[in-house]
Amino acid sequence: MAVRAVVIEADGGSRGNPGPAGYGAVVRDPESGEVLAERSESIGTATNNVAEYRGLIAGLEAAAELGAAEVEARMDSKLVVEQMCGRWQIKHPGLRPLAAQAAGLVSRFAAVRFTWVPRDRNRHADALANAAMDAAASGAAPAEVVPRGVAAPEPGAREAAVVRATGTDPATTPASWEPRPTEEATRLILVRHGETERTVQKRYSGRGDVPLTERGRAQARATAARVAALAPSVAAVVSSPLSRCTATAEAVAAQVGNPPVRTDDDLIECDFGVWEGHTFAEVREGWAAELDAWLASTKVAPPKGESFVTVAERTGRAVDRLRSAYPGETVVVVSHVSPIKLVLRDALAAGDAFLHRLYLDTAGISVLDLYPDGGVAVRSVNDTSHLTDV
Repeated sequence: MAVRAVVIEADGGSRGNPGPAGYGAVVRDPESGEVLAERSESIGTATNNVAEYRGLIAGLEAAAELGAAEVEARMDSKLVVEQMCGRWQIKHPGLRPLAAQAAGLVSRFAAVRFTWVPRDRNRHADALANAAMDAAASGAAPAEVVPRGVAAPEPGAREAAVVRATGTDPATTPASWEPRPTEEATRLILVRHGETERTVQKRYSGRGDVPLTERGRAQARATAARVAALAPSVAAVVSSPLSRCTATAEAVAAQVGNPPVRTDDDLIECDFGVWEGHTFAEVREGWAAELDAWLASTKVAPPKGESFVTVAERTGRAVDRLRSAYPGETVVVVSHVSPIKLVLRDALAAGDAFLHRLYLDTAGISVLDLYPDGGVAVRSVNDTSHLTDV
């Protein structure tokens, strides 16, 4: 029986990138969460991105066979989501025919929306993909899983569809990861500001404009020297508008050719509301239920404050602007612990638990490369080697 709307959860991966690969896709009823169809298949040797596109295609095919008119496709692959939304270019030749096939399927629905989700919210599809990867690694080639009355496509049907849509035979299209010799990444050097009185006392420090301590200023100078060693050429230094960040940013700028320090309000620390200036113990004593709810969900804000979901939205905007404004260049970004953690979480496609497990020191440095085709490489996290004598 046809359904009006469905949710697709899709994932794919490989053991080695490229390596033994497989995908998984789940189609659900958006109201009840009932699983309407599952698909899982080993696809031989391929890259993560190829497998992720194959998972999306399988999910869209299953949704079409169920007669759905509206689809929300949820994936933990930011690359596929951004490319299908048209925000990122598809430069890798091995992905173009797959994206074209997915776009052809999208045109069959009245409405399709793509949503990025953390991996821990895509567990069902991830489990199916991992089982398919295990089968590929063992040399088995299991039949595609298609329960609940959804007919599997005829052998070779997908490949024929790609040839019809694009004139390209996927069997002859490169599927392995290739170096990017002509594509320079935008490098973000993420710097947490130096020490303040509140960081020493372990107090919530959000929108309050707390200055650097004397040691914090020394940390800023040491960080500046380290950044200069890491990056012979810096296109820009961008900072949160709060003085603990601008002071750190100005020290860095003085060591890398004195580019003007530009502030961006989207890089400001989370607003901790009524918890501002309190220690964790004080918050636990005064707002126990609210603290538990905040720790349990990034959607929850401190009383009169801001949720991490909101912080992530604005830091994402800031990163997108930098990627567009400084293609192939290096930018130093001076911000706070929460925005930097959220940028790294998304770069690593990690779940929300990452936020509570990652420790970022004052004046610590993390390095992130963003490629034009959507590729991401986290080079280092919380480098503090320059602070040993401070």
